[in-house]
Amino acid sequence: MLFDVSIFKELNQLDVDQISTWPPKVKIVITTIVIILSAGLGWHLFISPKLQVLDLAVQAEERLKGQFQAKYRVSVNLPAHETQLKKMEQYFTSILKSLPTSNETPGLLDDITSIGTSSGLSFKLLQWQPEIRKGFYLELPIKIEVVGKYHDFGQFVTKIARLPRIVTLHDFILSNETEGLVLQMQAKTYRTLNKAEATTI
Repeated sequence: MLFDVSIFKELNQLDVDQISTWPPKVKIVITTIVIILSAGLGWHLFISPKLQVLDLAVQAEERLKGQFQAKYRVSVNLPAHETQLKKMEQYFTSILKSLPTSNETPGLLDDITSIGTSSGLSFKLLQWQPEIRKGFYLELPIKIEVVGKYHDFGQFVTKIARLPRIVTLHDFILSNETEGLVLQMQAKTYRTLNKAEATTI
């Protein structure tokens, strides 16, 4: 069925007050136009803003689902995490026990001296350096210079590694001097802060 364009010409001749007498085709066209305009205006004013709110709600839902899944995985593994935390606390406590206290640090020099002489070395220098604060503990450097034979140095280092307290060795310099082989190094031990030190920044 072809649409008669002449209907639009008739619109100029129609009386708005006599809508009931308009031809059926004209009523259908006018009704269709009103419906399309109403639908477009309703979409723009009511539906489109709601769709934006819906999109935001969907994004928020996805984000909350992700958070829920992450928390669910943590809660499911909570007993394992608690067990692991207890093991870490025990390990940390044992490590802290390996750190000398301020009363024990002077005796460490005696231990190093004893190890050196029993390894056949003679000391040129054994001296504490300034303490360095590292968070919850202090780093205590010791400058060491010993004279001896190559294999004696190896024995000395091995015995220091076996000390019950944590002692690390750094910055090795081996030189051949008139008195023989000279090994220069820096030993570091560590101790926890006491209450007075911990309160100061």
